[in-house]
Amino acid sequence: MRNVKAVFLYVVLILTGLALWASAEEFHTVHWVDDGDTIVLDDGAKIRYIGINAPEIAHDNLPAEPFGPEASLFNRRLVLHQAIRLELDRERTDRFQRVLAYVFLKDGAFVNQELVRSGLAHVLYVFPNIACNALLLKTQQGAMTAGKGMWRNWRETSDIYIGNQRSRRFHLKTCPLGRETSDRNRVVFHRKWDAFYEGYAPCKKCMPAGAIER
Repeated sequence: MRNVKAVFLYVVLILTGLALWASAEEFHTVHWVDDGDTIVLDDGAKIRYIGINAPEIAHDNLPAEPFGPEASLFNRRLVLHQAIRLELDRERTDRFQRVLAYVFLKDGAFVNQELVRSGLAHVLYVFPNIACNALLLKTQQGAMTAGKGMWRNWRETSDIYIGNQRSRRFHLKTCPLGRETSDRNRVVFHRKWDAFYEGYAPCKKCMPAGAIER
């Protein structure tokens, strides 16, 4: 019983702390930049940006994805050792216990949006944290039209991709998850570009290295 009470108190303290982080007046210093969408604060808390996904840098003996190093460097230049403010959404942590947040600099710059605007991250719809999804998608469409970052000199061959309107993911036509998508939620794309433009992100099972080519 004592252990149950201790765990309950620990959870309450965590949630209380996260609620305080949503304060518009409180700023935190970025101690480290992991990659294009993850940072570590000076108190050790790991923050994952909501609503976007940056290409991966090299890790665990895996090579970097196209534009992964550029995204990490861009993020580093934006936030490292800077004071930032966090705004939270409905779900506050992910399965890795990272805090999920919209990140703002003191001058008001919206860091999540700046990465998308630069073409170094794409929109990642994850319900229920979708408060800024429409804004981020509009920003991505502008970056695509302008040929920024990963959208410059885009190359691909026409194919069939199965999109799921509920999850906002798109799959290779051979992917079991794509084939299992119900008719009600199914949408067909003939180009990855079109799927991205509509706010869909690549399935990590059938496109584990992302859908961006270079």
